[in-house]
Amino acid sequence: MKNKIIDNFGRVHNYLRISLTDNCNLRCFYCMPEEEYAFTPHARLMQVREIDQLARLFVDHGVTKIRLTGGEPLVRKDAPEIIQVLSALPVALTMTTNGIRINEMLSQITDAGFASINISLDTLQRDKFIQITQRDYFERVRRNIDLLLDRRVRTKLNVVVMKGVNDDEILDFVALTRLYPVEVRFIEFMPFNGNRWSSNQVLTLKEILERIAAVYEIEPIAPKPYDTTKPFAIRGHLGTIGIISTMTAPFCESCNRMRLTADGKLKNCLFSREETDLLSALRNGEDVLPLMQQGMRAKAKALGGQIVENFKEIEADSLKNRSMITIGG
Repeated sequence: MKNKIIDNFGRVHNYLRISLTDNCNLRCFYCMPEEEYAFTPHARLMQVREIDQLARLFVDHGVTKIRLTGGEPLVRKDAPEIIQVLSALPVALTMTTNGIRINEMLSQITDAGFASINISLDTLQRDKFIQITQRDYFERVRRNIDLLLDRRVRTKLNVVVMKGVNDDEILDFVALTRLYPVEVRFIEFMPFNGNRWSSNQVLTLKEILERIAAVYEIEPIAPKPYDTTKPFAIRGHLGTIGIISTMTAPFCESCNRMRLTADGKLKNCLFSREETDLLSALRNGEDVLPLMQQGMRAKAKALGGQIVENFKEIEADSLKNRSMITIGG
């Protein structure tokens, strides 16, 4: 029987998100603080062998799912080697990517047997894509989504919904699920360092559902254990929709997630102030397990212990955290 990773509130953690890099080939304003961002030097990032060692430690203590994140995970030159190493572990391997390099790495992705791929895509309009990302890759991303679907890779679209930016496209995204077996996940806008968050830009779970229900007949789907997404089906549609309601209906009571930043810091919550440096301990030949267990036991009951329940009362400038791109989502 494997030892489990349990915090002081009895939550079992069996899902590890590993950020491969804080580098990215897009410049989305809500994720990246500035255009001329100083990326972490490669030597300070977890190397392939170190990622393998740490991942195996977590798997030995109950982790059954690993997600690769970034930045953009596929911009790392050794991403194929990392994928190959992790695909050998007895876990469900998943990834969140902006989709730009899918065509270049399709063989590695299919060979690794990914359980699913999440594509971050906040608009279906090329001009708006350029506005949000500061790059002109829209057509390539759309083609690469088609490639994944053609290869029968389970595909999800992550859509961060922001009032006045892309909330007018909610029904356009829902329409995709009629013809394609995709899961469209609408995500409430969350505050991170430097992302110009404002409560006025948050479109809530209730508001998203009202807009969809005005046009479609939606039916709740029974959520899976540890699910962060509130899932819904639409009669006659091949795909489904889901809403990640971190700001208005958080799911902290059943959270099973841990995060390793690209520089080897363990974050026990997306919004936690504190981090535990596992990489330095590993490089110094120290026993990493006690640090990992201590870091997870220190997890707050909800939202990192620093976000208030009423999102309209959040003072974003007072939060102590990283930018989204250096956390890994």
